Amino acid sequence: MDGQCSERPHSRTPTGRMSSAVSQNSRISLPVSTSTKDSSCMKVPQDSAHRDRCSHPTTIILHKSQSSQATLMPQEHRMFMTEAYSAATCFKMLQDMNSADPFHLKYIIKKIKNMAHGSPKLVMETIHDYFIDNPEISSRHKFRLFQTLETVIRASDILEETWEKTFTRLALENMTKATELEDIYQDAASNVLVAICRHSWRAVAQHLETELLTGVFPHRSLLYVMGILSSSEELFSQEDKACWEEQLIQMAIKSVPFLSTDVWSKELLWTLTTPSWTQQEQSPEKAFLFTYYGLILQAEKNGATVRRHLQALLETSHQWPKQREGMALTLGLAATRHLDDVWAVLDQFGRSRPVRWSLHSSSPKNSEDLRWKWASSTILLAYGQVAAKARAHILPWVDNIVSRMVFYFHYSSWDETLKQSFLTATLMLMGAVSRSEGAHSYEFSQTSELLQCLMVLMEKEPQDTLCTRSRQQAMHIASSLCKLRPPIDLERKSQLLSTCFRSVFALPLLDALEKHTCLFLEPPNIQSLYSRTTEALDLMLQSLIMQNPTAEELHFLLSHLYIWLASEKAHERQRAVHSCMILLKFLNHNGYLDPKENFKRIGQLVGILGMLCQDPDRATQHCSLEGASHLYQLLMRHKTVEALQAESQAPKELSQAHSDGAPLWNSRDQKATPLGPQEMAKNHIFQLCGSQVIKEIMQQLTLAELNDLIWTAIDGLGSTNPFRVQAASEMLLTAIQEHGAKLEMVSSMAQAIRLRLCSVRIPQAKEKTLHAITLLARSHTRELVATFLDISIPLDSHTFQLWRALGAEQPTSHLVLTTLLAWLQERPLPTGASDSSPCPKKTYLRSLAAMNMLHELQFAREFKQAVQEAYPKLFVALLTQMHYVLELNLPGEAQPKPQAQEAAVSSPQSCSTSLEALKSLLSTTGHWHDFAHLELQGSWELFTSIHTYLKGVGLLARAMVQNHCKQITAVLRQLLPSLQSPEERERKVAILILTEFLYSPALLEVLPKQAALTVLAQGLRDPSPEVRVLSLQGLSNILFHADKQAKFAFYRCAVLLRWRLLHTLFCTLAWERGLSARHFLWTCLMTRSQEEFNIHLSQALSYLHSHSCHIKTWAALFIGYTICYHPQAVLQMLNAVDTNLLFRTFEHLKSDPEPSIREFATSQLSFLHKVSARPKQ
Repeated sequence: MDGQCSERPHSRTPTGRMSSAVSQNSRISLPVSTSTKDSSCMKVPQDSAHRDRCSHPTTIILHKSQSSQATLMPQEHRMFMTEAYSAATCFKMLQDMNSADPFHLKYIIKKIKNMAHGSPKLVMETIHDYFIDNPEISSRHKFRLFQTLETVIRASDILEETWEKTFTRLALENMTKATELEDIYQDAASNVLVAICRHSWRAVAQHLETELLTGVFPHRSLLYVMGILSSSEELFSQEDKACWEEQLIQMAIKSVPFLSTDVWSKELLWTLTTPSWTQQEQSPEKAFLFTYYGLILQAEKNGATVRRHLQALLETSHQWPKQREGMALTLGLAATRHLDDVWAVLDQFGRSRPVRWSLHSSSPKNSEDLRWKWASSTILLAYGQVAAKARAHILPWVDNIVSRMVFYFHYSSWDETLKQSFLTATLMLMGAVSRSEGAHSYEFSQTSELLQCLMVLMEKEPQDTLCTRSRQQAMHIASSLCKLRPPIDLERKSQLLSTCFRSVFALPLLDALEKHTCLFLEPPNIQSLYSRTTEALDLMLQSLIMQNPTAEELHFLLSHLYIWLASEKAHERQRAVHSCMILLKFLNHNGYLDPKENFKRIGQLVGILGMLCQDPDRATQHCSLEGASHLYQLLMRHKTVEALQAESQAPKELSQAHSDGAPLWNSRDQKATPLGPQEMAKNHIFQLCGSQVIKEIMQQLTLAELNDLIWTAIDGLGSTNPFRVQAASEMLLTAIQEHGAKLEMVSSMAQAIRLRLCSVRIPQAKEKTLHAITLLARSHTRELVATFLDISIPLDSHTFQLWRALGAEQPTSHLVLTTLLAWLQERPLPTGASDSSPCPKKTYLRSLAAMNMLHELQFAREFKQAVQEAYPKLFVALLTQMHYVLELNLPGEAQPKPQAQEAAVSSPQSCSTSLEALKSLLSTTGHWHDFAHLELQGSWELFTSIHTYLKGVGLLARAMVQNHCKQITAVLRQLLPSLQSPEERERKVAILILTEFLYSPALLEVLPKQAALTVLAQGLRDPSPEVRVLSLQGLSNILFHADKQAKFAFYRCAVLLRWRLLHTLFCTLAWERGLSARHFLWTCLMTRSQEEFNIHLSQALSYLHSHSCHIKTWAALFIGYTICYHPQAVLQMLNAVDTNLLFRTFEHLKSDPEPSIREFATSQLSFLHKVSARPKQ
């Protein structure tokens, strides 16, 4: 025991035993004054605990009186007893560890750790003493003591050199000791050595190096410590880590001779290939050994030796993942200096029979098969490690490495192992390339093939689960590939985007993904895994735009997002719009886009974001609004740059331009524009709602971009998503309301709206869409009318709604009718009809469609007033149209079958429609008398044949005259231009109606007698025989031969009434003139029909009010004769108005060119004054 005590550093020999504190077998070293210690036991300086006990200021004690110093002794004694008690407590806890259960053991270790924070040296001394005083304790007890000692050393801030050496020796002695606990006992002792490294790693490293270079293959525990030191990130600072790695390299250099030692080499290979108790986790000693082996081969100068060792390593089992990773690491480290040799070994191994067999075998049958099944996975990892470790020398090898990796990817049996090995190796390769100088200018030839492998990999990922990092790894690799030359071609890039978006966006909801992993022993954190996956996707998009920061590239990227932004599934839209927002935010923050470029097709993006601002999902709403706000800022920045450029270029005399005339561009202008988060928070655009933001953006769009936005909204109308349809209709209405006047391609838009309108089931959305058509019609009426005509045969309810929307505003409804009439008058005949000139089918179909629409719109509330006001034009146009339709149905020359069919398109139906349109025009505009006149006579049938058509028109015009139609004058004004029309049908209809209207007194209000004679005379020279005949008939009208007609009529009446003196009456009518003849005629009339006196007089009074001067004159003369013979009868029937009119008429007749009439008027006026002055009886 004394010998043991003499070797104990810093031990304190107590002056007595404290049997009351501990058991008899327990030895406790109590702290006492140094004067009581044996000097032979003093091998270390006074520890801090002892210094703490003696730390009272001696200067103060020296000034104390003897009595004061005497009072200090009990206090020192108390301190001594406290420390003794703590030591005893610690000793007791160390003793109790042997029998403690795991829970109690954890409590004891925690208690000792807390004690070590206050008195670390006391605890360490107690543990050391316990080991020395109890050499026979069990391995299990020592194992727990080592765990406690490791915890105490790690918890200590400082470890004195004495304790460092003591515990290092203790650890080294027990690291290699064989016990029933096997490796865990050795690992516990080794961990004490690792804990010491936290305080002094160089001393420990020196011990390890000494043991490692003995020439005997090192013990497992030694490799364990080396492995822990090599893999730990906590033990070393960055500088110390570099020193440790350098020391490892030096150890490897010194170990090179061991490669030639057969025993050492075989034991090395055996250790590397011996299966661990768990193959899923690589033991620290084996992980270090793979590294150490690689460093030794790296230091070996003989390439043949390197090949021999690597070949032997590759011929071992490839069954376990950590084994494959370790082999690859060794190969990679060796390649740092022996790249050619490693490449040759891998090439030879890849051509070996077992590897070739593994490429074609998917189901191993025995353990030997399992040994080689994943050999290709090892090769892939090895290529990755070779690239990672070769560093500066890797660029010329990259294409070869990639080609081999692509080969093994395509031809190996596909499983999770191969996939992960491929991804890991490719990540290492990309990392090596990115660290290589000159990589940005190096031309790589295999990037497209590697990218294809990544797409195949992602497509093979199960679409309903997310359990691994494969997707994000693949996208990280793709991001790196995007930075290499040559750039990825558009087709390949498009495939990449489509594959990545589908692989990420189409994943189920997170809840569903978590359910798929609920039975896993260690289920992954789905939320974190998904977040990292989407981050990888966003980084890939950012990499693509950084390589080509143009508006064209942005449109290309976004065009692949649009299908997902319009997805019917809410979570897919949410994911897509989040990625879109992140990309726009990235561009807004960093200003990568060239401000000199104009945005392309940005209107489509604005439209989609605007609709998504109304998405039912709040997250989608938020992302859409934020994305739109970032887009607005990008647009404003570009507008600012354009304004600055315009300002700098005018005037041109600014001499700072280049010699070629191009303006100078300062990169500072671009870099100064991006806004930071704080500036953006203050920007008003981020405070607006979605619709307001979209309105603001619309103000900044060009015409082409506005067109794209409207097309996007129109496409949205066809969605099956109610919110999208509603949002699309609102956006369409807003865009047309704000910018409808300057839009282009209105015709195509209208056709598209018609197609989408059929599927709109939401009343509010349909109402807004139709309102948009109403607003669009303000500036584009003619285009819309032409467009809707093309889709109105046959007419359905949806198209009719569009027509009603066109006329919802009165000014537009008039213009719509005018436009329809213009199309109605475009009446070309198909080839082979009566006119010889051919015409496109579309033109005459539009004419028929216009006729049909004029018929339908007469019943629409929106067009009621317009139809009423356009009655004269409609009346003439529809009559002419009926003639045109009849012409289409005429038999002509022999026609080819298609042309014959074309000429007869809907002819019977068209004829019926034109007639119905005329009939409804009469009925809906209040002309029932004219309608009834023909209806009751059954005369409408006359309009169905070209041979009776003119008779029907004549009857209709005659009915209008007989019914004193108020529209005769307006119709006449409409007819007159038609008389000069180049179309025969129009001249024919016009002259026919005019000849009938000659019987109407209203004619002279529009067309004086002489003008009418001129028109009819011109008709005699018309090319059409029918027009000439009708004009001749018109010239024989009573209007132009009133006397002859009237005399003949008077005589015929006398004959029918069997008057006497018919011969005298005939002679008077035929040859007499003047007052005598008029007097005789008056006498005959009034004496032969006394019973009709009142009738004749009342008729004369009514004619007195005629607008015709001729009729008014003869009425006045008749009344004058009657007054002479029947004054009282006349006065009884005259009222004040009639009397005044009679006076004015006679006053006017006093100036008549005929003397007899002047004389008669003078005498009658005088007589009338006398008669009217008499009182009525």
